Amino acid sequence: MSEDKRPLLRVVAGVVLNEQGEYLLSSRPEGKPYAGHWEFAGGKVDAEEGELEALKREFEEELGICIHHATPWLTMIHAYEHARVHLRFYRVAASDWSGQLQAREGQSWSWQRAGDYTVAPMLPANTALLKSLAIPLELSGSLKSGFEGENAIGNYRVVPFLLAEPTHPNVLISLSELKRLGKLPAADSVWIIVEKPADYQQAADADVLVWHTQNTDDAEQVLMILHEGVSVPLVLLAPQSLCDLYREHWLQAGAQAVVIDTAIELA
Repeated sequence: MSEDKRPLLRVVAGVVLNEQGEYLLSSRPEGKPYAGHWEFAGGKVDAEEGELEALKREFEEELGICIHHATPWLTMIHAYEHARVHLRFYRVAASDWSGQLQAREGQSWSWQRAGDYTVAPMLPANTALLKSLAIPLELSGSLKSGFEGENAIGNYRVVPFLLAEPTHPNVLISLSELKRLGKLPAADSVWIIVEKPADYQQAADADVLVWHTQNTDDAEQVLMILHEGVSVPLVLLAPQSLCDLYREHWLQAGAQAVVIDTAIELA
């Protein structure tokens, strides 16, 4: 297959949440490519327009709501028949938007629960995000015991590979264990532990990356990578002292969650 050399079209989309933790999907109106498919609302970034500015404009134009604040989340490149797009997804908390939803382009809209969506078909570039939306924004645990949190439909648990049973849908595995295994574990979601940028490049098949961050150099590298954009959710595991310094910076740059690592101390 020849390389797709079409210019990249910059697009932003918003994952808007309500007070119940449900996320907003809207259907593409008649006359647009993939009409009738469901998506996270958004659109093209105009020339000399910032991403957040474009996101606010698109939501006001399409759905009549005002976005006050949005946090970067995931970034991906997707090739459609009609265009090659660079997609940046933003999370919008329930407290960060206002107004009454309106179908200003004749589209439909629906509130959905992560892991239990009821509308179809989905826009191809958005499908991969649905599994990621089930991942809690707050987690606790360790590399030895795994992680646990709550999402909109209940308890969410990630089990270390060596302790996992076939019934466990979410598995945590180190990059070295993965190399010995020679293939991804049979699980709905595979969380791969990385510790440096070279690991990050080798863990491209992960559903979630857990970056074991142990010093300020690591912390700054993670922050730089988040600003560049990540294609899968990134969870930071770090000692208390690093979490105190970097938690808000990481979260505002797009980290999925920050977990305090009580097993190590900052050197």
